[in-house]
Amino acid sequence: MASEDRAVIIPDFAAWKSQGRKITVLTAYDYPIARLLDAAGVDCLLVGDSMGTTVQGRDTTLGVTLEQIIYHSELVARAARNALVVADLPFLSYQVSQRQAIRASGRILKETNCQAVKLEGGRRMAATIKAVVEAEIPVMAHIGLTPQSIRRLGTYKVQRAEDVLRADAQAVAEAGAFAVVLECVPAELATSITAELSIPTIGIGAGSGCDGQVLVLHDMLGLLEGFQPKFARRYAELGEVIRTAAANYVRDVRSGTFPGSSESFR
Repeated sequence: MASEDRAVIIPDFAAWKSQGRKITVLTAYDYPIARLLDAAGVDCLLVGDSMGTTVQGRDTTLGVTLEQIIYHSELVARAARNALVVADLPFLSYQVSQRQAIRASGRILKETNCQAVKLEGGRRMAATIKAVVEAEIPVMAHIGLTPQSIRRLGTYKVQRAEDVLRADAQAVAEAGAFAVVLECVPAELATSITAELSIPTIGIGAGSGCDGQVLVLHDMLGLLEGFQPKFARRYAELGEVIRTAAANYVRDVRSGTFPGSSESFR
């Protein structure tokens, strides 16, 4: 289970790294799914701005708003009994100033019962991370491929600039982040960075040498048919299950076999 049937707290991440105990993270966006993931023993539920592409049908995460993150985070946090809940700071909710970042992060903690926020960026965001942490708000950092930078990057691709990634990782750790996501980083480099850092690394497309792993729920469950990132393992094909169930419902209603006598009142 998440942590011996008690609620996960921020210090657990450092303890698990020192123990060599792997950390599990999945995205969640609503109450019923969050309840299931929490009951399954997932350590951390991330209310990701990935909701832009998985829930809202957008091409990027850039259109997700702070209000939307707060709404979905409140649903997830209400469901979690053991898992730590972390909420993404969406695009342009923290880049303008440190004061803006503190205000947005504070709103999330006050209005949703989440325990931490996540923001993208390495050295260029180190001062912002430090300011938010000094405001007593835990921060999970995110380096490597940063989806909010898609307009600059032009495409989602593996990040291979070793010196940049090492410097970014050290900068966010020194700024006070309690963990850092490494996205689309060569496995050997991610393993090396993990060994160098005092804080846990959470990999997504970064190999098995990280201290933990995160997957987008919809990728893991096969809910986005026709799209599967190289780094995502599908543990179910729920897209086909849902389509078949809906088709059977349509058939039964049109044929008059639903509702039957057992589903009707006398």
